[in-house]
Amino acid sequence: MAQQRTGVATLKGNPITLVGPELKIGDTAPDFTLNKSLVETASLADFAGKVKLISVVPSIDTGVCDAQTRKFNEEAAGLGDNVAVLTVSVDLPMAQARWCGAAGVDKVVMLSDYKTNAFGEAYGVLINELKLLMRSIFVVDQNNKIAYVEYLGEMTEHPDYEKAIAAAKALV
Repeated sequence: MAQQRTGVATLKGNPITLVGPELKIGDTAPDFTLNKSLVETASLADFAGKVKLISVVPSIDTGVCDAQTRKFNEEAAGLGDNVAVLTVSVDLPMAQARWCGAAGVDKVVMLSDYKTNAFGEAYGVLINELKLLMRSIFVVDQNNKIAYVEYLGEMTEHPDYEKAIAAAKALV
């Protein structure tokens, strides 16, 4: 059974349990296999040689997740071709694609952990009670070392966009 972390996160003030380890700066980013569509997958190796800004959201169809993904989509162009901006949720790939089309989001790679929750467990962001992913940000360098991490303590709050973007820019 994977590690469970209590007392580190809330949803509207109510405690939630995160499954998996708390990753830290300097750790090697765990590999993953996530769905781009129902049949097409992506792994960490698909972004080899690039800085990865991984934005994790509970559900793309909520206000903060929507705003977070739009913000990183806007910033992606300024980060250049050597930075891959990924948004990970457990939303079905069709829902992610529909949302991107409606929102005009075209620079963020949407990835889904709906099948196994393995990304959520490996990155310590799976919410045990909801089987959603806790809002968090990971910036991973070209050698797959974590250079920046933010686990939010309250699911409904926004991440520190400026710090995450600055961390990605510093690696390019």
